[in-house]
Amino acid sequence: MGTVLIIIALIAGIGGGFGIAKYLEKNNVSNMIKNAKKEASTILRDANVEAENIKKDKLLQAKEKFLELKSEHEKEILNKDKKIAEVEKRIRDKESQVSSELAKAKKVNDDFEAKTKEYNSKIELLDKKHQELEKLHKSQVEQLEVISGLSAEDAREQLIESLKAEAKTKAMSHIQDTIEEAKLTAQQEAKKVIINTIQRVGTEEAVENCVSVFNIESDDVKGRIIGREGRNIRALEAATGVEIIVDDTPEAIILSCFDPVRREIARLSLHKLVTDGRIHPARIEEVVAKTTKQIEDEIIEVGKRTVIDLGIHGLHPELIKVVGRMKYRSSYGQNLLQHSREVAKLCGIMAAELGLNVKLAKRAGLLHDIGKVPDTESDLPHALLGMQWAEKYGEKEEVCNAIGAHHDEIEMKYLISPIIQVCDAISGARPGARRQVLDSYIQRLKDLENIAFGFNGVKNAYAIQAGRELRVIVESEKVSDENAATLSFEISQKIQTEMTYPGQVKITVIRETRAVNIAK
Repeated sequence: MGTVLIIIALIAGIGGGFGIAKYLEKNNVSNMIKNAKKEASTILRDANVEAENIKKDKLLQAKEKFLELKSEHEKEILNKDKKIAEVEKRIRDKESQVSSELAKAKKVNDDFEAKTKEYNSKIELLDKKHQELEKLHKSQVEQLEVISGLSAEDAREQLIESLKAEAKTKAMSHIQDTIEEAKLTAQQEAKKVIINTIQRVGTEEAVENCVSVFNIESDDVKGRIIGREGRNIRALEAATGVEIIVDDTPEAIILSCFDPVRREIARLSLHKLVTDGRIHPARIEEVVAKTTKQIEDEIIEVGKRTVIDLGIHGLHPELIKVVGRMKYRSSYGQNLLQHSREVAKLCGIMAAELGLNVKLAKRAGLLHDIGKVPDTESDLPHALLGMQWAEKYGEKEEVCNAIGAHHDEIEMKYLISPIIQVCDAISGARPGARRQVLDSYIQRLKDLENIAFGFNGVKNAYAIQAGRELRVIVESEKVSDENAATLSFEISQKIQTEMTYPGQVKITVIRETRAVNIAK
């Protein structure tokens, strides 16, 4: 019974609490609604105020924009009105100008018509006077014919014949005077052109020597160059064909050879050997071979630089090589490359003075002595040999003719041919430019070597000691020791019978046997 009462009391308490909670919740909700309505009314009021403000701002902006557009529109209208006014003013000015021009044209037209009438009347009057003059002329001619007893045609012919004879005499006299004056003027002009050409080219004297001096740091190097029992110096002389003179001259070795290429190869090889420090026969042969290849490359480079300096284009590679080889050739003691460059420059200046093709003249001047470059002897003169080379490598006919004719071996066909001949003479005739004795000496040394090469089994031949000794290197397979002595005697006999030379010539035949094997 007590439990039931407790449960009932609990249920009654819960129900009362629930009712109280509901009541409180209802009061809270109603308060919240009231507050929400107040906030909503406040928001609406603020929104309306803000909307009114925005509306006013927009209206003000719209009015300002309207005023701005209106102002711009008025400015445009004013500008257009101003332009229209200017155009109307120009049109009015043009109309007044046209009116004045029309008035002037009308006045000119009236004057022209008046002048035309006046000229027509004068022409009619002149025609009448001309007819009267013709009648008077005919009557006078008839009276003259009667007086002279000749017709007008006969008198005209006699007058013409007399005038012809007189004009012919005066013309012959004038022609003779003109020819004499032209001869004097031509000589003066030619001298002037040649003198100007010579004055505009300044070249040093280019005399070649046959001796080079190789400087060394100390005399101790001389012993290393000579080698044990002279084997190194013998190997150098055999490989290069240059006589190496080691004497008491301090810190210097003399290289003697008439061929500048050989002398340069020997000088460069010695420089490399002394710098490297390894000097023995095998190393000497290796260095000489490399230096020979280096000189060949340098010859091509010199040829290219020369044609570029002179502005010559399209030259065949073989001719470029020939031009480079000129550096190591001489003509009567004058360096052939310097001589050819000088002739090319002289030809260019003279051709420019005469109004001819400057580039063609330079080309012919540079190539005029290429026939002197080949090592092998030829029966043809160097001018004709050079002409054949130029034709072979596609040079123009003018250049070929100038090369072949510069010593009068063939007829000159073009204007540049005498220019080449004259410039060659100018370059060679300078004081100190050439030495005749040196060239004959070099030719004698070449003849000595060529005689040796005419025998079977000769590998190399070198003229040394200023032509007093001829060293002949033979192939050991073809020439025995007994035949070497016989060969030396035969060469000496041929030199005696075919050559003229001062003093004596020593013929040394060198035969060397080598056994070479390679370990792999």
